Amino acid sequence: MTNDRLRQDAVRKALRGISGVHVTAWAGDGEADWKTTGAIVRRITDAGIHNIVSAGNTGEFYPMTTDEVVRSHAVAAEAAAGKALVTAGIGRSLREAIATGRLAAKAGCDAAMVHHPLDPFAAPQSQADYIIAIADTLSVPVVAYIRSDAIGVKDLARVATHANVAGVKFASTNVMLLAECVRATEGTSANWICGLAEGWAAPFHALGARGFTSGLVNVAPERSLAIWQALEANDYDRARALVSEIAGFETMRTKYGNGANVTVVKEALGLLGTDVGPVRLPGLPELNESERAELRKIVGSWGSQRAAAE
Repeated sequence: MTNDRLRQDAVRKALRGISGVHVTAWAGDGEADWKTTGAIVRRITDAGIHNIVSAGNTGEFYPMTTDEVVRSHAVAAEAAAGKALVTAGIGRSLREAIATGRLAAKAGCDAAMVHHPLDPFAAPQSQADYIIAIADTLSVPVVAYIRSDAIGVKDLARVATHANVAGVKFASTNVMLLAECVRATEGTSANWICGLAEGWAAPFHALGARGFTSGLVNVAPERSLAIWQALEANDYDRARALVSEIAGFETMRTKYGNGANVTVVKEALGLLGTDVGPVRLPGLPELNESERAELRKIVGSWGSQRAAAE
């Protein structure tokens, strides 16, 4: 088996596990705190998370400069130290995506995740072409991150079955579209992944999408792993019970049209003793006092649940 085939298989397998999207820490002056960011990646890796996603949405990809994105990839690859696969988040213009993807490969990243193009005038079929153009060019396997249901089944199937696409992180709540995609690509190389984190992992798993993305891993990776293990055992009752324990946390992240998504994760880290700074605009920089009290209660209850279980 060739090295390219082995690498593709390794990435595909990791994607069927948990893709943990690490936060990016900011120092008091607003600049990146790479030492703390690296420590967070090491912590997630040591917990046993299968795939580390650097410069993902939880990592604040869009508020970052290109230089920061490139540095984030390198920091994550070094911190993971081969204990977990590292996938580099890339995107924006086609040329920029290809350039940053190539730099990520040189830095030791195992794959590149193509963020969903946000151009308001992007044609559905051209969005698929954009991902395929990147997959045609990069030497590392590509992960397609689909965050809307604008692209039709035929074009999604083109992406999913491309020789250099290791998986599709499907992040639309349109489960009927997902079901159609799974049916349309049955028996092919298509690898469908839940891109909507733990809360959607069970229904997606039932439809044929294995593995899921997670921001929770920054705070409580053991909870993410327990959910994944339950789903791998097809124990939906246990998975549902475990998801209910994090429901309050995940619901908080959806506030303000998902504007609090990263904020909740970062403030939870702060409550646990790791200061990672505020979220950059246009995300919500910080929670208000009422929200912070609610989050403190949620995070505190996890410790109580752990103690009760022991």
